[in-house]
Parts: sequence; C-alpha cells; structure tokens
Amino acid sequence: MQKNKMTNNPTDPFKESIANSQKRLLALSASSQKIIGYFCTYTPVEILHAAGFVPIRIGGGMGRMDKAAAHLPEFICPFMKLSLEKALGGQFDFLSGLVQGYSCDAACGLVNIWKDIFKGRLFHSLPIPYNNTRESRAYYRSAILELTARLETIGGQFSETALKASMDLYSRIRRLQLELYDHRQKGNPAISSSRLMTLVDAGALMPPDHYLFMLRDFMNQLPEDSQEAKDGFPVLVSGSLIEDSGILDMIESSGGRIVADDLCNGFRQMFPPDGQGETPMDRLIDRYMNRFPCPARSRAVDRSRRLLDLARDSGARGVIFVVQKFCTPHLADYPAVSETLKKNGIPAILVEMDETWQMEAQLKTRLESFFEMTGSRA
Repeated sequence: MQKNKMTNNPTDPFKESIANSQKRLLALSASSQKIIGYFCTYTPVEILHAAGFVPIRIGGGMGRMDKAAAHLPEFICPFMKLSLEKALGGQFDFLSGLVQGYSCDAACGLVNIWKDIFKGRLFHSLPIPYNNTRESRAYYRSAILELTARLETIGGQFSETALKASMDLYSRIRRLQLELYDHRQKGNPAISSSRLMTLVDAGALMPPDHYLFMLRDFMNQLPEDSQEAKDGFPVLVSGSLIEDSGILDMIESSGGRIVADDLCNGFRQMFPPDGQGETPMDRLIDRYMNRFPCPARSRAVDRSRRLLDLARDSGARGVIFVVQKFCTPHLADYPAVSETLKKNGIPAILVEMDETWQMEAQLKTRLESFFEMTGSRA
C-alpha cells in the first residue's frame, strides 16, 4: 500500500496528548472510567486493562521538590521525588489506585508512602521472581491472581477472555513500536530518538486502543528509510527513565547517532511484545519472565551479556549510560557492565542527571570529547 507523505509535524498529536494528559485523564475519571497508575514497566498493564481500568504510567518530569521533602530523604532518584511532588500538588487526583511491580526498593517504598498520604485508594505491590523456573512461574501466577482479587474490590471485573483481548491489544502496540525502532536504527530521518521517545511516552498516558489508532495513523504517513550513508557515531543509550528527550538531541548534535536503547521508557518496556503459552495467563507470565531486564531485576553478568548482544545486533560502537542521580541499581551495575563492553572494544561513558535535567555546555563538551576519543570526529 502506498504510504502518505508525512506532514511537517507528525508527532504533534502525541505531543498534545502528553501536554494535555492531566486534563484529559481528569475528564476520563469524571466519566466513571477508573484509572490505575504505575511507576515501573514490570507492572503487568494487561491485567489492569483486562479488569476494566486504564493503566497510566506516573511521571516525575522536571522541577523542584518542596512538599515531598517532608516525606523523603534526599538520596532518592528524581523520578520518585518529583512524582510524589506532583501527587501532593493534586496532579494525580484522577487515580483510583497505584499498582507497582516490585522492581527497585525506592519505587516499592514510595507505594507505602503514597498509601499513608492518600487514603481511600488501592495501593498494591506485585512481587516478581528473579529466576525463570516452573516454581517461579507458579508463584508469579498466584501473585497475579491476588492482584486481580484486589482490583475486584474497587470495581474491577477480570476474566481470561478479557485478558486475551488485552494481551492482543498490547502485543499489536509493542510490535508497531519495535517496527519504529527498526526504522530509527536504519536512519529514517522522520524517527529521531527524541521523536521516538515522544511517540512511546504518549502511549503510557492514554487508553491503549486510542493509542494504537494514533500509532497506525503515524505509520501510514512514515516515509521510506533513507539509503544514504548515515552521519554520526552509532551508539546505544542505556539507563533508567529519561524524562527530557533533549539529552538525546544533545547526543546526536555532539557527533553521535542513536541506533538502539536500553531504557525504562524505551526498548525494555516493549521487548518481547508478547509471550507464549496455551492460555492468556500463560502468555502474560511468559512475557514478563522473559522481558528485557532492568538492573533491579537481573544480575550484572547477565545484563552485561544482553547489552553486548544488543549493541552488536544494532551496530552500536559505543554506549552512553544516562542515569538519574541516586539510581542505585544502574549505578551499581555500571562498573561491571562497562568493563565487559570495554573488553569487547565498545567504549562507554556515564552521565548522571538530577531533577532539573539541565544540559549545560559542560555535558556537551564531555559528549564531544567521548566521540573524539572514539575517532568518530575529524
């Protein structure tokens, strides 16, 4: 089928969706549609959706921490601090509850703090096994069934039939997102890394059926991949949650070309797009037990191997770690992971970002020096 010519601002609907998400979600909540928030993509959104809720990822963004300082120590990542700050300011009043798949200690600790502050809502932490064994899968199944029972206490109605529909829906979304990642790797100018992040982030802030419609429309306008040589040193960006895509633009304007990522709001949340099994519950368990791992849910040696494979498969010749300040799992992994990459001829650099996400000239100089070191710049 002939694709339409892409408009000058193809990501505008997605940008608008992000900018107006609070107003839209408040209206959705007022119409009796219940919304459940989550911090981490280890939370099985298919279960929330199958029970009749709209899953929405909670964001922190950028700014100052004033109200939240009374509830949190300083050594918490900006994402957790600013998400609580926004909640205390009423920006998540549309939520009927919060479900967190157990990942890092900070995120799971925040669930309890939210529970103490915001009364009358559902708060639930879902345990996740580290090992992928038959016993681990049985344990995870029981934990998911406990979650469905909790959701039913606030009006949820869960069934295997509904879960199949939700699994199919999210699988279609993730397959389209991965297709866009493939276009980015091939150097399609319409899919810069910052645009791609906007496309993906918007999906976490709206009903998935609406998002799928928008994605399909975007894909129909997407021009063919360029056959010309691509400028820039090919790199993989790894790290935690990036909440300002400007850092991606800075990487590319400093001499890099992002061909892949290992990000919490990127590749890790969409791969694999689905699981295998005889029943919808089997598919869901298989997917989450085999998903691309976060350092909070994997051993450094295993993650080193996976990152090395991802870099090689994508053609990345360097790795840039962009990590939120005080993100212990990522910072603890960095020495082992970067050493493995170095031994295999792939240089790496670590960039820590605070809650301001300010990208000063010093950071650009560091990035340019990194690319000069790799021999990618004249």
